[in-house]
Amino acid sequence: MASVAGPEIERLIQLLARLPGLGPRSARRAALHLIKKRDALMTPLAGALQTAIDRVQVCKVCSNIDTQSPCTICTDARRDPTTIVVVADVADLWALERANAAPGKYHVLGGTLSPLDGVGPGDLTIDALVARAHAPEVTEVILALNATVDGQTTAHYITDLLQEANVKVTRLAHGVPVGGELDYLDEGTLSAAMRQRTLF
Repeated sequence: MASVAGPEIERLIQLLARLPGLGPRSARRAALHLIKKRDALMTPLAGALQTAIDRVQVCKVCSNIDTQSPCTICTDARRDPTTIVVVADVADLWALERANAAPGKYHVLGGTLSPLDGVGPGDLTIDALVARAHAPEVTEVILALNATVDGQTTAHYITDLLQEANVKVTRLAHGVPVGGELDYLDEGTLSAAMRQRTLF
């Protein structure tokens, strides 16, 4: 596409287009909106981005991201210290928090094991998780990992490593989603739901 603006604006569009969910056309619309609302939107956004660059860090306990370390969740006295919820990524942690589904502490692995992508145990925070699981107050580790091949491989690997820790290892239930209709579900989901059926 031919350039219709100066190099600075084109650079802004190119950078916005790298964001998830934004293609070139959406990035152009976003850039135009930012430029039109320079004082109300672009200047505060630039300030917020600079603050994030300067202050956001990785929690030394759970690998969450926050402006402090240990993070807000790790220092929250209302959290159940006996439970560690293991997630692959910070986005998964945020999803569980939105649902108010996990009262315990978290541990962010930084991904899942994926030999095809060259991601091994040393690339994730698995060793730190095992060390945390051996703490005397911890009684349960919940593996809240995706129901993908890589997620399940990672869950099995972690379960093997936690054999010597005196903790119960559980995982999220798999099966029929709330509001789901059986006719629209895939065979794998239906099989998992049937295997993990519970009392009514």
